[in-house]
Amino acid sequence: MPDSLCRAEITDPVIMADINLEKLVTRGTLWRGRQDVSPAETVEPTGWEPLDALIGGWPRGALTELLSNRYSGLPLLIPALAGLSDTDRWLVWTAPPHLPYAPALAARGVQMEKVLVIRQASLSQRLWVTEQALRSGDCAAVLAWFEHLEIAPLRRLQLAAEQGGGIGVLFRPTDATRQSSPARLRLRVIPTTSGFDLEVLKRHGGWGGGRCSVRL
Repeated sequence: MPDSLCRAEITDPVIMADINLEKLVTRGTLWRGRQDVSPAETVEPTGWEPLDALIGGWPRGALTELLSNRYSGLPLLIPALAGLSDTDRWLVWTAPPHLPYAPALAARGVQMEKVLVIRQASLSQRLWVTEQALRSGDCAAVLAWFEHLEIAPLRRLQLAAEQGGGIGVLFRPTDATRQSSPARLRLRVIPTTSGFDLEVLKRHGGWGGGRCSVRL
């Protein structure tokens, strides 16, 4: 369960005529949605069969947003983090609301010597650390918790993730669903008595709307 992994510490009508849609697509003015996920996208398996069937895995070189009322969803990442901790790269946690509970994470296979936790930092400091960690190429995964972000820093974080090639995960409140985001994947996370219900709000190259349930 989530608490076992952390220890609390602290309008006129518009007339449209003679519009060449193909030309707009070519110029980039119009976005064309697809149902499939781009085959060029590389992912890290989530370790949860229903979730892998839904999204394919956590996208590498990109941001993922987990949106919920209480920053839920950390247990969904643990299988992937356990595998990534076997590499020579770091797992960075930026300003988690609670301290990671090392015994529980270690019991699930996460090598705690690869975990770096940044705490008690201002928003600008957290953004800087997250961006640098994502861009460095030395971090297999960067997890960060933010209440509110403007679109400009979100774009910087996405570009940094693309450059560094790691997995970037932002935990954000549900209110952020009303904001557009450059994140490659956005999931609404709803805790249940047995795990989580998940809804895809956005995925690379495709529409949102898919759902699944994960039992922990």
